[in-house]
Amino acid sequence: MPGLFLSLEGIDGSGKSTQGRRLAESLRAAGHAVTLTREPGGSPGAEEIRRLVLEGHIDRWSAETEILLFTAARRDHLEKTIRPALDRGEIVITDRFADSTRIFQGITRGDLSATVDRLHALMIGVEPDLTLLFDLDPSVGLSRAHARAGKELRFEDMGLAFQEKARAGFLALAAEHDRFRIIDAEGDPETVATRVWAKVAPHL
Repeated sequence: MPGLFLSLEGIDGSGKSTQGRRLAESLRAAGHAVTLTREPGGSPGAEEIRRLVLEGHIDRWSAETEILLFTAARRDHLEKTIRPALDRGEIVITDRFADSTRIFQGITRGDLSATVDRLHALMIGVEPDLTLLFDLDPSVGLSRAHARAGKELRFEDMGLAFQEKARAGFLALAAEHDRFRIIDAEGDPETVATRVWAKVAPHL
């Protein structure tokens, strides 16, 4: 694919969404065409699935059912938004992609990594060119996440131990793949944005 595919990952409250917007603005100011998107979501069908998985009681879905829902949303997102933008030569920034499923469904509530990987290979088959992992103390991230208004708190409501396990999982995944760049997410948004730009600029 001729464009550049960037994913933003990290625990809840790590600042991915804020930094994604800032990065998109900086890239556009530098003359790049950018598609900023998110998961679950990023296409009309995937946005409908987003409401199903992010709202409601923590026991609404099993991890196995979530894997299927997230994969369905990702497939639609890939078909309708990501691939067309990359084919146009754009930089695509997605707030979460398959690594989130690998962590939140694959390891935090059991050993389902093999299931996630098989479904990904079968239905998605694409990895980002570059993944920025926003690393933050889980207690700080959870405090930030709960301070946000809204209904999408199902995963945050799973508690601190869940977020701690997710952070460890992300760091372990980053150690296994060269596409990851770890961003220290502690600090004010401007400071973190400077760290992000330093990691992204060499790939432009």
